[in-house]
Amino acid sequence: MDHTIAPVVAAFALASAYAGGRWLMPAEGAEHGLWSRRRRISTAAGVSVAYVFVDVLPELGAQNQAIVAAAGGEPLLFAEQRVYLLALLSFVVLYGIEHLVLASRRQRGRSAEAVANVATYGLHLGGFAAYSALIGYLLSERLERGPVALAVYTIAMAVHFLIVDHSMFEQHRGRYARAGRPVLAASVLAGALLGIMTTLPEAAFARLFALLAGGVVITSLRAELPDEREGRFWPFCLGAVVFAAILLFA
Repeated sequence: MDHTIAPVVAAFALASAYAGGRWLMPAEGAEHGLWSRRRRISTAAGVSVAYVFVDVLPELGAQNQAIVAAAGGEPLLFAEQRVYLLALLSFVVLYGIEHLVLASRRQRGRSAEAVANVATYGLHLGGFAAYSALIGYLLSERLERGPVALAVYTIAMAVHFLIVDHSMFEQHRGRYARAGRPVLAASVLAGALLGIMTTLPEAAFARLFALLAGGVVITSLRAELPDEREGRFWPFCLGAVVFAAILLFA
């Protein structure tokens, strides 16, 4: 499989996580079975967090060196922290969007909130569309590291997209089911196509990779941290341990 076909196949696999989200999760009422919706989400969160800590974070150090090298010997302010600051920025931005959505939900019922809800939904969908496009864009670079790296990345991000899909549906229901899923699926494909057609300098890629790291962390933990969502600890551990083992031996 060449450098054009493989990212396209992987992109369609990622997009299917959005397009097939309604079928990949059990019915909402099935919350007490052995493999309920909530347990699946917890397991998916464990997989995503394992990918970040075992694969992404160790790579951030190397990516930071690319940013420093691109400066050509010129002194950089916070040179050793730049890539981590970008990851933090991504974390804070996505957390901020989630916070706005939750604040909007608490205020529903007021007559003036109808337009605000539409605006908040647009911001929420737009933020995750950009995030999904970024993940699709990085497919080509993962292929350059080998088919195993591409396969691991695709599996981890497809599972991660199930979390995003669940969160978006939980927040926006029918509005997201009707039009949001196709937008996010198309964003992945658009990002992958852009990645195939363009080549970024190493420093630019390092910055994008840092943004990915922060986004995966906040999205996974936001789905799992104990609150009204009632995360499941043991499925979370199972996903984290099993996928960490796969990463270590892959």
